[in-house]
Amino acid sequence: MAEGNTEPLLKQSEQNGGHLEDEYFCYDESCAGCRVELLKRADAGVPIKHVFFISMVTLCAALPISSLFPFLYFMIRDFHIAEREEDISYYAGYVGSSFMLGRALTSVLWGIIADRYGRKPVVIIGTVTVVIFNAVFGLSVNYWMAIITRFLLGALCGIIGTMRAYASEICRREYHALGISAVSTAWGIGLVIGPAVGGYFAQPAEKYPTIFSAESFFGKFPYFLPCLIISMFALVATVMSFWLPETMHTHKKEHKEEHDVSQNSKQPEHEVPTSQKSLLKNWPLISSILVYCVFQLHDIAYLEIFSLWAVSPRKLGGLSYTTADVGQVLAITGIGLLLFQLFAYPLVEKVLGPVMISRIGAALSIPLLSTYPYIALLSGLCLSVVLNCASMLKNVLSVSITTGLLILQNRAVSQEQRGAANGISMSAMSLFKTIGPAAGGSLLSWSQLRQDAKFMPGDQLVFFVLNVFELLGLIMTFKPFLQLPEDDILKSKQDGAAEENCMQHRIALPELP
Repeated sequence: MAEGNTEPLLKQSEQNGGHLEDEYFCYDESCAGCRVELLKRADAGVPIKHVFFISMVTLCAALPISSLFPFLYFMIRDFHIAEREEDISYYAGYVGSSFMLGRALTSVLWGIIADRYGRKPVVIIGTVTVVIFNAVFGLSVNYWMAIITRFLLGALCGIIGTMRAYASEICRREYHALGISAVSTAWGIGLVIGPAVGGYFAQPAEKYPTIFSAESFFGKFPYFLPCLIISMFALVATVMSFWLPETMHTHKKEHKEEHDVSQNSKQPEHEVPTSQKSLLKNWPLISSILVYCVFQLHDIAYLEIFSLWAVSPRKLGGLSYTTADVGQVLAITGIGLLLFQLFAYPLVEKVLGPVMISRIGAALSIPLLSTYPYIALLSGLCLSVVLNCASMLKNVLSVSITTGLLILQNRAVSQEQRGAANGISMSAMSLFKTIGPAAGGSLLSWSQLRQDAKFMPGDQLVFFVLNVFELLGLIMTFKPFLQLPEDDILKSKQDGAAEENCMQHRIALPELP
């Protein structure tokens, strides 16, 4: 085919029996997105290589988010900014929130850049950001240096929203659940393996004195080693990013005009192409984002509270765990989560659908969280077994909820809006997650001051508040709040049929208010 030549991809799809997301566009040999579409149609097998790349890049972005939680308590203590031991959790919350604040302010911008210049540049910039600023955070010598480096890490890393769009574009429609699951699984694993890395490798001079002396570089900067390990992994992900195929369509202007004319001529008069709709007026998208934000607020607060609660002394209602103990729990959790998402989730999603999975996950999380204050009463092997099981189940349920809602968000928009849509989702979610760590740390700090209260003493209040948000999210998954993309399409078709019927009988339609 001559360079720059176009051919209706719809005809090829019909001849080959393939499926295309966007029915009305022409093939352009110079367009990377079109070449990906041809490869997708030619290969109906499971896209193992692409799923692996997606998982590694997403994991690179997820690891730094919560890797600091096991050692953050001790880092704040070493900064000598808290006057009382009970205040450490309060200051720790703001360090955790600074990352999310940075991401909330820039996610929409990264989404727009991804839609205009492609997914790949945003991914490469994001992985390089993790390499640099995560390592610098490990060298923090005071409280404000830690906050600023975390803020910049969040602001300059736009990977997650972009990879969510990329996963649905690089996979055929029958593998969308697998692609989105790869993102959410890597995300969930990063959120639990990250703290495991932080727990095992923070303060190495104390844990492994035969390898690291107190006078060595890692003895002077006790929290640098876990940050360095994650940055080295991000460097590998950066190299891998150069092999990611670009999925964004970049047709020449005249070809795009031909596509628009073709699309408008074939689109029924009563329907507006998805690409022309305002994202903020797309209620299936916005409703799924809002539900997603509530659950993410709960999840990030839980992650911080869990780590701080586990390392807090018994007299304050904690478990008196070391950072290594927390790391071990989260490592086991990560293994269980990986096995569930790879082998069980795709099958469950086919049977129940993404919405029902989210509802079941939220409903089961509420009684599970209610048991946490009583887990603190256990000790020894019994405590270890019960805590590992509870942590694994809680994270499996959380990631199942997240995966289901991500599938709904990507199905609610067309490709040319997917980057911006995921940018809006990431900004909103990051704003909620900015509140989560600060509020969670402050709530835990306050609860530790009321161990002898008659009503919900100590950590009982913390987990009760977490359950309130989980219940709120569960309620929001039902109609009339949550509208599915399929419901929007059905309503559009019904409205169009009603309009056509009225025109045939010359009946005037009432004007909408």
